[in-house]
Amino acid sequence: MSANRISRREALALLAVGAYGAGGLLLNAGAVAKGISNLLPSDVTLTANRFDGSIIAGKQTAGLQSFAPGAPAPVLRMTQGQPFSAALVNELNEPTTIHWHGLRIPNDQDGVPDLTQPVVETGGRFRYAFTPPDAGTFWYHPHCNTLEQMGRGMTGMLIVDEPYDVGFDSEVVVNLRDFRLGGDGQFIEMFKPRDAARGGTLGTVMTANWQVEPEYEAAAGSLVRLRVAATDVTRLYKLGLTGGAAKLLALDSHPILDQMLPEEVWLGAGQRADFAVRMPSVEGEMVTLLTATGNGPKALVHLRATGADAGRALAELAPLQPNPVAVADLAKAEVIPFTFGWAPGEGLPSSHCGTLGYTFWSINRDSGKASELGEAPLAVLKLGGSYIFRLANETPNNHPIHIHGISFMLLKSNQREIVQRVTDTALLLPNETMDIALVADNPGDWAFHCHVIEHQKSGLAGFIRIA
Repeated sequence: MSANRISRREALALLAVGAYGAGGLLLNAGAVAKGISNLLPSDVTLTANRFDGSIIAGKQTAGLQSFAPGAPAPVLRMTQGQPFSAALVNELNEPTTIHWHGLRIPNDQDGVPDLTQPVVETGGRFRYAFTPPDAGTFWYHPHCNTLEQMGRGMTGMLIVDEPYDVGFDSEVVVNLRDFRLGGDGQFIEMFKPRDAARGGTLGTVMTANWQVEPEYEAAAGSLVRLRVAATDVTRLYKLGLTGGAAKLLALDSHPILDQMLPEEVWLGAGQRADFAVRMPSVEGEMVTLLTATGNGPKALVHLRATGADAGRALAELAPLQPNPVAVADLAKAEVIPFTFGWAPGEGLPSSHCGTLGYTFWSINRDSGKASELGEAPLAVLKLGGSYIFRLANETPNNHPIHIHGISFMLLKSNQREIVQRVTDTALLLPNETMDIALVADNPGDWAFHCHVIEHQKSGLAGFIRIA
């Protein structure tokens, strides 16, 4: 059975034991940085390492990177409301960290170098321990030298299971990401300055779970939960499904109630979608996940029906319950404007987490001076207060704007009708202004940036403070 596909029985077994649950004391960040260890036997071990492997069939690629020895990053599973812990062991020849994208966890577990923790140096380790409050599809990645490390493969899927049975027969987990490889299978330059100053540099090989058009099996007529994350550093996916019947269940880990699958689901870098798929009744028939490209539709993943018709129906699924995200008081909310624009100038200073050597972008005309995230917070929010962020994109490029540590509600756009939903990433279209609402209920300094990594690394990044 594929490592990216589990049966309903296996999923329920994980729920029963509280997958990877662990407790224990957490050392302060300074102690961990010095190599002192309080790792527990129950910790999940994630080993940052570099190795040679195959992305293009028949060709070896040197210098892949991951959180598992010689293999793609593992799919991590947690259970909503149950403790989780993981030990990061750094075997790279450079610093790294882990950021748990979309999780509302304590600030000192967020994995942002110098903002929430020290970097984990070569040979070092760091213990992360937290309890996920929300169920859904998330992912994890480094927040140091991100363009290079993520570009070489350091992105992994993270599933927080609901503490109840939704009713699926099986699950397929899909990590969508590009690799920038030449025809010989070797890495080429990670970015082009001209593209970084525009929409970003696209990869040359589109993969799902590090494979080109993989095929997975599922029982004919069964119900499959298809979890998809866009962990690429640049690409905007415009997803669709052919074959079978399907429904959109959730976006960015939060339920989409009673909304059938639209023709296209847009996922900017960092975003996720959950689909409920009813497999075709006839063995051998396919469900295909597609994305639109400039050259037409591109198949990403195939699901092949096997065996006799299980006779399931989408209506049998239990509805997903909303996650416990606080609702902003719009009548009392303070409005704070943020403008995302260009800012050509000198490159940001070199740091232990790398720099592109360019400054192309800014938030509120600030591109950061002392560090990638700036010297001072872009805004200071009162703990427990309600806020409306007015996000204004002055550019002709897409920007998936991600806020660490909190979830927020999409309210309205000056360009389009949007579904008011909870998320952690707002995809701003060219020249779009969007209002989002949030409750500042998680104290700390939280990174706030575009998830097109070239944009982030060249000025479109900062942080907000909740105190």
